[in-house]
Amino acid sequence: MTWAENVTSNDGQFGEIGESVEIVMTPSACRSFEFNGLWLASVLLLMRLKSGNKETNMNLPRMIPAAAGIALLFSNMLFGQNTPAISAFAAKGSTIAANDSIRPFHIQVPKEALAELHRRLAATRWPDQETDPSQGVPLATMKELVRYWDTTYDWRKAEAKLNALPEFVTTIDGVDIQFVHIRSRNPNAMPLIMTHGWPGSIFELVKVIEPLTDPTAYGGRAEDSFDLVLPSMPGYGFSGKPEGIGWGPDHIARAWAELMRRLGYQHYVAQGGDWGSVIADDMARKAPAGLLGIHVNMPATVPQGIAKLLAAGEPAPAGLSAEEKTAFDGMDALYRKGSGYALMMVTRPQTLGYSLTDSPVGLAAWFYDKFADWTYTGRKPDQELSRDDMLDDITLYWLTGTQTSSARLYWENNANNFNAVDIALPTAITVFPGEIYNAPRSWAEQSYHKLIYFHKVDKGGHFAAWEQPELFADEIRAAFRPLR
Repeated sequence: MTWAENVTSNDGQFGEIGESVEIVMTPSACRSFEFNGLWLASVLLLMRLKSGNKETNMNLPRMIPAAAGIALLFSNMLFGQNTPAISAFAAKGSTIAANDSIRPFHIQVPKEALAELHRRLAATRWPDQETDPSQGVPLATMKELVRYWDTTYDWRKAEAKLNALPEFVTTIDGVDIQFVHIRSRNPNAMPLIMTHGWPGSIFELVKVIEPLTDPTAYGGRAEDSFDLVLPSMPGYGFSGKPEGIGWGPDHIARAWAELMRRLGYQHYVAQGGDWGSVIADDMARKAPAGLLGIHVNMPATVPQGIAKLLAAGEPAPAGLSAEEKTAFDGMDALYRKGSGYALMMVTRPQTLGYSLTDSPVGLAAWFYDKFADWTYTGRKPDQELSRDDMLDDITLYWLTGTQTSSARLYWENNANNFNAVDIALPTAITVFPGEIYNAPRSWAEQSYHKLIYFHKVDKGGHFAAWEQPELFADEIRAAFRPLR
């Protein structure tokens, strides 16, 4: 059954201002939670109360929280169900097919889920203290982080931070893709789709939203503005979890091109770090219509011969430049001491998932270890990321239950994502000093044949947008300037 109501858009969010827009609710559009028909009834009730007639000027996104409250109240009263963690409407214009619908999205984590988190934190069984610092996150560090998590940290602030952004969901190839879409107030803004990584999330990117959409407020120029599209990868955050195999970076790259098409962008650029770099590379290889170029901060440049030596544990060959030798040493350290986490997820994500899904402290330690390794802080991540920053991300994974589904991306890919690629699309690269390895320009030019920008900066690590948001935004503006 399909329910529909015609309204008139007055803010341009779901169509041209003044255009009649059909709001459609179908079971498939709301399969992220058990839909009882109450959401649509709530919207229609509010519309009738507001106007008394069928066609009314209204701001639909502002109506969502009120409708949510009504729907959730009646759902709990009538059905005694747990409050759903997310909510979504299907909205479409007259030219968009139902399966292309883009629906507003709102996060509402049940208080019971938060209470359960605190119960588990209080019941933690702690391991023995480490006998050497190289063995992992120190016991004292974890106890202090968990004490703060249990007594001081407030998820509702993180939830409000996300709900303050224009959030949406659309279904692509059977999987719900949740994303944030922010349009710059400045004319001729360049559309940019940015992808997070693991163990990150959209929280990695929140700090760069304002510098990129409103650069004049941060010392930039209006003509360097961007419209931003920030999706959560399948199996991450509030996006859906694939129920079958095949959702690797290649598939996500196709999905992102489809998302930009649905949003109506004829030309755009893409950016990413970590998995986001891999996905941006895949998008560049495919060169979908409208993609002008990419920026990556974890480029894939290791030449084939060097990659073979690294895999075999051999020493660096003679004749490398100083920059190439530094890059070799960085990759060698990853192979020898830093890749165990990836090997576990590449081979046994399900086995690992039982412990990460059952223990919030286990999850926090698993992630904190990478925050310590990959920030440019000498294993002191709180020098660049606050405890709230890290716990926003960790708690998002816990509440969405994406500990295992996110790890499956490693199983799906099962490739060395540092080895040289062969990309002809215009590419920009920023090398941050705390990245897993510092790609030299000589290697980058062999992999990215139209290298329009290459710059080494003096601050920031693997989580560059999170650690150094203003520097990162400066880099993005400069990187894509040649493509405007």
